[in-house]
Amino acid sequence: MIVRNFNDPEVIQTTYIAHYGAVARMVLTSQFLKSMEFLAYAILPSGNTIEEHIDEVEEIYLVVKGGGIMQVGDERREVKEWDAIWIPAGEPHSLYNSTDKETIIIVVAAYPKG
Repeated sequence: MIVRNFNDPEVIQTTYIAHYGAVARMVLTSQFLKSMEFLAYAILPSGNTIEEHIDEVEEIYLVVKGGGIMQVGDERREVKEWDAIWIPAGEPHSLYNSTDKETIIIVVAAYPKG
């Protein structure tokens, strides 16, 4: 069993800027996981954007605080707390924090079934 707290030193060490807009941290990675790429979380300040990018894995963004405008492919939609957004592998996506507070998301990435 592996137990990780979002504030554990080994999680804090992974801090990076995700796609020019959010402070992100890896909680669990493919170093341990078998069929998933990672579990991470990101803090997106008000007015910031996780810039459009493409990942080779499919992802789920879970908004746990705040919200914003999510774009996946050609679709753009407002998202709020406790919305889960599925992002297919290879699909361009971005998230703009249009709220007046920070937005926190949990990101789960997994390899597509094949």
